[in-house]
Amino acid sequence: MFTLVGSILLFSAFDFFPTDCPMQNNSPYCSTVGYSNPDDPEITDDCHWKGLPLYGKIKFVESFPDVKIKFVESFPDIKVKFVTSFPDKCGEWQVVESFPDLKVKVVESFPDIKVKIVESFPGVKN
Repeated sequence: MFTLVGSILLFSAFDFFPTDCPMQNNSPYCSTVGYSNPDDPEITDDCHWKGLPLYGKIKFVESFPDVKIKFVESFPDIKVKFVTSFPDKCGEWQVVESFPDLKVKVVESFPDIKVKIVESFPGVKN
C-alpha cells in the first residue's frame, strides 16, 4: 500500500506531481490520463511547434537545430511540400542557406517531429 511519501516519490520519478493535475469533482485523486507534458508539445492549429513556425525558409543543419525531424512514410506529424518561392502556408518549406526561419536537423531516432514529404496538400495531420 502506497503512502503519501511513496506516491510523491513515484510521481517525482516521472517528473509529475499531483499539483500538476487539477482537482476534479473535489476528489483528492489525480489521474495522468490526458496529461500533457509541456516539454513535448504538439503542433498547434496555426502550424507552430514550441512557438516556431513549421513553414517558411528552412536550413538543414548538423548542429544547433531548432527542431529535430525524421522523414517517415506513415503516421507523420506534418506533411511537407518543398517549394521554390512563397513558403507561407503550413507545411510549405523553401530550402535556403542563409537567413532561415527554422533550422532543422534530420535524425533517425528521437525526433521532435515526424515529417512526410508530399507533392500536394501539405500541413498538419487531421
